Amino acid sequence: MALSSLWVRITRTDRWIIAFIFLAAVASLWLTIGRPAGQNVVIFEGDKIVFTAPLSQQRSIVLHGPLGETQVEISAGKVRVTSSPCPRKICVSMGEIHRSGDLLACVPNLVVVRIEGEERSYDLLSR
Repeated sequence: MALSSLWVRITRTDRWIIAFIFLAAVASLWLTIGRPAGQNVVIFEGDKIVFTAPLSQQRSIVLHGPLGETQVEISAGKVRVTSSPCPRKICVSMGEIHRSGDLLACVPNLVVVRIEGEERSYDLLSR
């Protein structure tokens, strides 16, 4: 089936849905890229903060969770999980993070890495 014949067969509502999904994808990309670079790394084991350091320090950290050791590396202003004992290794495949608000999580081993940056100033806060 050619693309031109497919375009003729879809309805006006289908076109609106396609346009909305495309605009939502572009907006989410713009919001993600627009975040400022982070300044500090905060690492949690369970609900406790076990490590805090600036992103500018190059380090390798070994964290001990219920499954074993998770290794986290800070290098060139970015953070990544280099190894973990979890079965699927999703935290390792997430790659590097460096923007304020980014998270890496090894859920089975209860390790969370968060990037923090400058607090945003607000014009108005209400309750």
